Amino acid sequence: MTDMFSTPTSLIPDADHLYIQLLAQIRGSLDTEANPVIIGIHRGGAWLAERLHKDLGISEPFGTIDISFYRDDFATTGIRTNVKTTDVPVELDGRAVILCDDILNSGRSVRAALNEIFDVGRPARVDLAVLFDRGGRELPIAALFVGGTAEFDVSYKLVLERDSSNRFCFRVPLRQKSGDAQ
Repeated sequence: MTDMFSTPTSLIPDADHLYIQLLAQIRGSLDTEANPVIIGIHRGGAWLAERLHKDLGISEPFGTIDISFYRDDFATTGIRTNVKTTDVPVELDGRAVILCDDILNSGRSVRAALNEIFDVGRPARVDLAVLFDRGGRELPIAALFVGGTAEFDVSYKLVLERDSSNRFCFRVPLRQKSGDAQ
């Protein structure tokens, strides 16, 4: 009989602690003269952007983007049922953008997000901020701002959650194996 329960071999990171570290990094290097725009990738990156926007005291609204139609696995996985809208309420041309994502792994989500951003406008630069970099890169993408970095058990996903007081935590479900029902 196989075990019904298992746990990752890696320590589960404290997401809210990582957020505090990430906020300190960005605050320490924030160039208010550049008037940065914060944009988050739906879902966890949008939550991160919303919280950073508030805690950094940026007056302009933050933006959110959905990368569903820019993913390179769109042809094989089909349309997702949870497609959100892209909402970037400010002009991006010539602006500094801080792109937020919760987990950096292969780099494919960030690549898709960059495609979406450049469809909206042409920023002067895009800096990536991630809560957790778990390694496993398939594309040459690196974050400028990182809450924490560690290799994480590949059998598990890290899924960002937030509670009613906007504190972050990670849920750690097993990855679906090929052929398993989703």
